[in-house]
This record gives sequence, structure tokens and C-alpha cells, in this order.
Amino acid sequence: MTVCTNLPFEIAESPLWDDRRSLLWFVDINNHAIHSYDPKSGVLNRYQMPALVGSIGLSEDGRLVAALKTGIHLFDPATGELEFIVNPEVDRPGNQLNDGKVGPDGCFWVGSMDENSMNISGALYRVTASGEVTLVKDGIFISNGLAWSPDGKIMYHSDGLSSTVKAFDFDVATGTISNERDFFTFDHEEFGWPDGATMDVHGNYWSAGIFRGKINQVSPEGKLLRTLQMPVLATTMPCLGGDDVPTLFVTSLASDVDDVRQEGTLLSCEIDVAGVPSYRFSVADLTLS
Repeated sequence: MTVCTNLPFEIAESPLWDDRRSLLWFVDINNHAIHSYDPKSGVLNRYQMPALVGSIGLSEDGRLVAALKTGIHLFDPATGELEFIVNPEVDRPGNQLNDGKVGPDGCFWVGSMDENSMNISGALYRVTASGEVTLVKDGIFISNGLAWSPDGKIMYHSDGLSSTVKAFDFDVATGTISNERDFFTFDHEEFGWPDGATMDVHGNYWSAGIFRGKINQVSPEGKLLRTLQMPVLATTMPCLGGDDVPTLFVTSLASDVDDVRQEGTLLSCEIDVAGVPSYRFSVADLTLS
């Protein structure tokens, strides 16, 4: 594994490959920052946000969709402009938005959690560019693990209270889920708790096993194919990207395990499988102010 930058991060999360710009985007949640990383030049750029930023997605118009403590926004890296869309949790001030991704339906799917990780007050939402919010699931501890199969017909999701990743049938036309079922249960003592996830072109689900330093690859049939040991323990999310050579990127958070301090970081290595290109937030019907 290669350490991409020597800068320490508090909670590096939501790595996202941008195939148009050939950049990796990710967030540092508690430091209120979005970062871009150019693997070819090694250049790291920081974009300061006004609040906690839990996750990001790509937009069709070149902007990013960002889940801040204050709600869902569109962010333009070229100008620094931040445009508010909607706050799906205006009635839950003790929560913060967490893991989020753009789905095959062109909407931003984002979950939440209690900001102190004490209460089961989280939920999962589907958000459109016009600000329409659908509550998809409620009663979640820490919403995590979002990913979709390459054909967009299966959605995966996990809850920090459980070591089981769930699978759902996904209707791309309506953006609805059905047929909830257990997909894979991790032995968290060995493989870590399932955190953020990504998908490869063969339909394998890649999950970060937090506090065990693992990246776990699970087949569409729910069989563990391999486990990669990272040089850090608090892995938060994998991302499969790269231009010429498929690359695995991994984010992590700062942790103290066995009295050893590890800062959050961004890691990368060449890998033998490509990822599914990121979906983009549909803004076609959005009237910009």
C-alpha cells in the first residue's frame, strides 16, 4: 500500500473516483473539508466547508453533491459556491448526515446517525435535486455500506449496530427498494465491523472492516472471496478507481488502539479488478438560482 499524503485526517471518508477529472474526492468529516487527490501528480487540494461533511457524490453538471450537517448542498469546486438543496433532518437536530452515494436512479441516497453515537435515531433518505426527500428506512444506529450491483438492480446497506450487510431489490425507474434480506454477516472480531463499501464490475461487494484494518471482498452470492490487511486499523471505506491501472483507494480515521495512535489517512494500491463507475446526481430539471 502507498500512503498518498502525509497530511493527517481526523475522519477520512467517502472516497469517490471522478472519471472525468481523473481525481479522487474524499471528505474529512470533523475538519469540515472536502479534498481532491490527483494520483498522477500527487497534488492534494482542500475545500473548506461551513459544517461537518459526511459524504459526497458526483453531479451531472460537474459539481459535487455534499451531505453537510446543515443539509444537502451542491458544491462547485471551480468557484467555491455552495448551493443549499434541502435538510432532510430538520426535525432531528441531534443527528448528522453520514454515508451517502448517488444511486442508479440519479438521486442522492444518504443516511444519518446520532452525532454522539448514542441513540438509534438515524435514517436512510432518497433526495432529488429539486429537494424532494423520501424517508426510506428509519430506526438506524449508523447508516453505512451503501452500494449497488453493476446492473443497478440490487442495493446494499448496513447499520453500525449490526455486523450484517443487507441486500434489497432496487427499482431504478421508481427509486424504491423491496425484498430486504441478509446478504453477509461478518465476524467482527476477525474482519471488523462493516463500514463504507464499494462495488467492482463483477458484482463483488468491497467492505471496510473498521478497527481490524480489513478490506473484505464478498461475492454476489454472499461468499467471502478475500480479505486485504491494511497498515492502519480504522479503515472507513474502499473505492475502486484509476485511469490506466485499476487502483484501490482506502480511507481511514484517527484511532488509539492498544495505546498506539494512528492518524487518519488515504492509501492506494494497484488491484486486479475495476470498479463500477460512479453514478451522477441528476440536475436536469433543477432551476439554478
